[in-house]
Amino acid sequence: MQYSAPPLFRQGVPALVKLIVCLSLSVALMLIDARFKPLDSVRNAVNQVLRPLEYVMLLPRDAVEATSEYFTTRGTLAQENQGMKVRLAELSLLANQSELLSTENQNLRQLADLQKQVTFKTLPVEILFNPPNSISQRIVINRGSSDGLKLGNPIASDTGILGQVVRLYDHSAEVSLLEDRDFAVPVQVARNGLRAAVFGAGRGKPLELRYLPVASDLEVGDLLITSGIDGIYPPGFAVAVINRIERNADRNSSNVLCTPVAGINRYRQALAFLYDPQWDAKAASSGNKLNDASSSAPGRRQTRARGMQ
Repeated sequence: MQYSAPPLFRQGVPALVKLIVCLSLSVALMLIDARFKPLDSVRNAVNQVLRPLEYVMLLPRDAVEATSEYFTTRGTLAQENQGMKVRLAELSLLANQSELLSTENQNLRQLADLQKQVTFKTLPVEILFNPPNSISQRIVINRGSSDGLKLGNPIASDTGILGQVVRLYDHSAEVSLLEDRDFAVPVQVARNGLRAAVFGAGRGKPLELRYLPVASDLEVGDLLITSGIDGIYPPGFAVAVINRIERNADRNSSNVLCTPVAGINRYRQALAFLYDPQWDAKAASSGNKLNDASSSAPGRRQTRARGMQ
């Protein structure tokens, strides 16, 4: 089937003239419209008529975009929510760690103050862990024989005695705590100087002050301090406080229960006392003699001055 050109544009010179005329007319109409805008009202009317139809035609596209955006936003919010939960857990952990570090810092400051007060050598130690032993109450510290630690060295916190080194390695040591069963510390009552020995009774149980008669001068609230007569513990350090006294007149004995002054299971930092009773006693004695000499020197100088006069 053959198609022929429209009658208006059939081949020949008249068709070319018609084409030129039409083009000129189109250009003229465009110029007139651009200059005078006579068709703006027509366009506005047509736009008003076709706008609802345009909205209807765009509804499927908008629905698809809205659905895609909804699921994308939901997935993004779920990821952000999960990230916020993880971040909240991290911040909570950091807050707890910050509080722990603050507590440890305060404890270290108190230990540093204690180091300045004592006259003998001390060694800062850190508690590494508790050995898995349900019977004994012991801890492992991060100092050993290579650090100058010896068997029997006392371990103390800033508030009182914690225990004693009972097993020694090169870079660590085991410390028996006050609560360890039958662990003994020679003590004396700070109020009246009465000497005795306090014993551990097991994990979580109060300490016991044994071998005291009924007539012993003891009161609830008395502070027990190290007596120093064993040559292991330096004298004058707090050990426990009496919280209950049960006197048995028939047996002429007293059952005295005490609470440790130091926090047995609290901090991770402590001090090891490198205490040598012979050396420290000599040093203290020489220090006292020097003080006496310095205090009496002015008197001697005054006497000599009088003799010269």
